Amino acid sequence: MIEIDGASLTLEQIEAVAEGSDVALAPDALGRIDRARRFIEEIVQSGKVVYGINTGFGALSDVSIPHGQLRELQINLVRSHSCGVGEPLSERVVRAMMVQRANVLAKGYSGCRAVVIETLVQMLNRGVHPVIPSRGSVGASGDLAPLAHLALVAIGEGEALYQGERLAGGEALTRAGIAPLTLEAKEGLALLNGTQAMTAVGGLALLVAERLTDAADITGAMSLEALKGTPVAFDHKIHAVRPHPGQVRSARRLRELIEGSEIRESHRDSSVDPRVQDAYALRCMPQVHGAVRDAIVHARRILEIEINSATDNPLIFADAGEVLSGGNFHGEPLALALDYAAIAVADLGTIAERRVERLVNPDLSSLPAFLTPDPGTNSGLMIAQVAAVSLIAENNVLAHPASVTNLPTSANKEDHVSMGMTSALKFAHIVKNVEVILAIELMCAAQGLEFLKPLRPGLRLAEVYARVRERVPPLERDVPLSGYIESLVSLVREISEV
Repeated sequence: MIEIDGASLTLEQIEAVAEGSDVALAPDALGRIDRARRFIEEIVQSGKVVYGINTGFGALSDVSIPHGQLRELQINLVRSHSCGVGEPLSERVVRAMMVQRANVLAKGYSGCRAVVIETLVQMLNRGVHPVIPSRGSVGASGDLAPLAHLALVAIGEGEALYQGERLAGGEALTRAGIAPLTLEAKEGLALLNGTQAMTAVGGLALLVAERLTDAADITGAMSLEALKGTPVAFDHKIHAVRPHPGQVRSARRLRELIEGSEIRESHRDSSVDPRVQDAYALRCMPQVHGAVRDAIVHARRILEIEINSATDNPLIFADAGEVLSGGNFHGEPLALALDYAAIAVADLGTIAERRVERLVNPDLSSLPAFLTPDPGTNSGLMIAQVAAVSLIAENNVLAHPASVTNLPTSANKEDHVSMGMTSALKFAHIVKNVEVILAIELMCAAQGLEFLKPLRPGLRLAEVYARVRERVPPLERDVPLSGYIESLVSLVREISEV
């Protein structure tokens, strides 16, 4: 059970909810929520004109709305903004969105009733997942279209997935025993205004990216062993005089991974192996992998702030007696951070592909061409490297930052937008591609070790090698490789803790 209070939700808890954990609203949040709601109701009764409560939205903010039309205003807002397009977001991402939106509302600055949050919690706990198209957000005023599709199901409209079936939203709520919301003043806007689509997509992808940095140290160390590279470049003294945290961590992990290596001992003597230093893809692993680590740490810091922030507009400061219009919905902090993380993870794939090339190319290694015992008759792992290159090409396009693209919207009222959802979607795609690239490296490195037997790699790498061989046998002749690569993608997700 994950308890939400508007202040302490973590990325790991969001991932747990995405995977199916239940959610509860913290009792101590109710006081804040009720105070803000009472203040909204006082404004409605007074007739004072306040944006988002009794006015139109965006470019229509100067239009006052009569008291009798306030419910219609909120429902129309949800309906009109349910304008998403493209393939639906996964149920995991939708659950991550829902728990984050409920958490933000629980901060008590949105002015909604507690029943709004409790309805989202019930939907999560009973498995009612809105169908939310993945495209349509420009990241300011927040993720309006995706969140509108979420709200649409909460009011009994739209479409939802329930127990594996795609249903009308109202039918899904009925089967789950949940009463649809009747929106009151400000509540439609409270559900729509926020950055939870980009934080859901980006946050889940970031957790995978963190694990990929550890996995890349492992696949890189295995490539180093197969290529009989030297670990001298990982000496702690080198990294102590340039102490970037990620670099220091990767160097330490690489040293630990090859500890106890018989392969290393076999070529320590310079009379046996006269090479002084390796190519950058091997020698500079701490610097490159470490820089990726540090970029991801930066992105995590931004996301951890965002998932516990009030991101709608206007914000209700009941204790001060103020309703303040601002721009906390603007996704620029996320757009920049996720663009940075996307570039970093793309480069993690680039350096891994360079190691794959060294493994399969006999001009760059002492291994048989394309890692097959019988090159010529067999092509071996030739096309595995080609597949990795194809993913690199795709990542190169996806790594272009979305945050530098601005196309004004809403009659130029919203004249600078973040494109943060685009940043998040691109980042998630790059992360998936790099998972595959690392799986290809893992397959090639394990195959390279076959030609060095009976020498064994480092103790931890020997364990990884054994787990690879549970999925992929030594390749003595040509076979279709796609299934093997897919089986190793799941291993890449598991080996980060080795």
